[in-house]
Amino acid sequence: MKRLLLSVCILTMGSVARAQTAPPLGSAAGFAVLGSSTVTCTGATTITGDLGVSPGTAFTGFPTPCTVVGGTLHAADATSLLAHADATKAYAALLLETCNTNLTGQDLGGQTLAPGVYCFNTSAQLTGQLTLSGNGVYVFQIGSTLTTASNSSVLLASGALAGNVFWQVGSSSTLGTASAFVGNLIAFTSDTVTTGVSVMGRVFALGGAVTLDTNNITAAASAAGGGGGGGGDGDGDDHNGCKNDGDRDKDHHEKNKDHDDKDKDHPNKDH
Repeated sequence: MKRLLLSVCILTMGSVARAQTAPPLGSAAGFAVLGSSTVTCTGATTITGDLGVSPGTAFTGFPTPCTVVGGTLHAADATSLLAHADATKAYAALLLETCNTNLTGQDLGGQTLAPGVYCFNTSAQLTGQLTLSGNGVYVFQIGSTLTTASNSSVLLASGALAGNVFWQVGSSSTLGTASAFVGNLIAFTSDTVTTGVSVMGRVFALGGAVTLDTNNITAAASAAGGGGGGGGDGDGDDHNGCKNDGDRDKDHHEKNKDHDDKDKDHPNKDH
């Protein structure tokens, strides 16, 4: 019986471990924009959160016409160096997620997706509106490029949170004019954010430049790091049946102790 219970516990924990998770961003969580070689900005742009570049040192367009609100500029300092390393770790963690649904060849526009891991063998395209519905983690693994068409958007519904959306882009991303984008965008090479784009999330480029033009980019609250679907009952003890033998022996001992104490309090009477 004990061996059977152990097998059930292992299988249960294994299924939980395979659920999609939000990779920790570490010190990169405070950054709204993080480039590798340079960050170039033209047109009136507002960045809410930290702005960094590492190992490069070049910023163009700051402090005017582009401004940073509620954050600091970091150029090849210890803070941006660590943030770049943590963003790279997050990218690697996203690559390890198990793909639930392969959307290769499909446009993201017009779709309504639940929490999960979605993958594209090559490029991904968003034309129109993508709806993310439900509280959980959304991971998009994109083999090469991500491109959004002009006026495209990502809509959050039914408890979906911007901080729980992750885009792992194998090469570079281009966000089309006037797009409303949501999530943590981590591109292996570069990001081009064109005129009028708004981003609720983050824009990271691990190997090249981030190019901005009249944008509004706000760092979203970091994700909690939990799994993406199903699991516990919320009482802090999701698997009561998986107590170890020591816990069970302790419970049994406590019950026997209580029984002995009651016998002392109520000795047998002569009749």
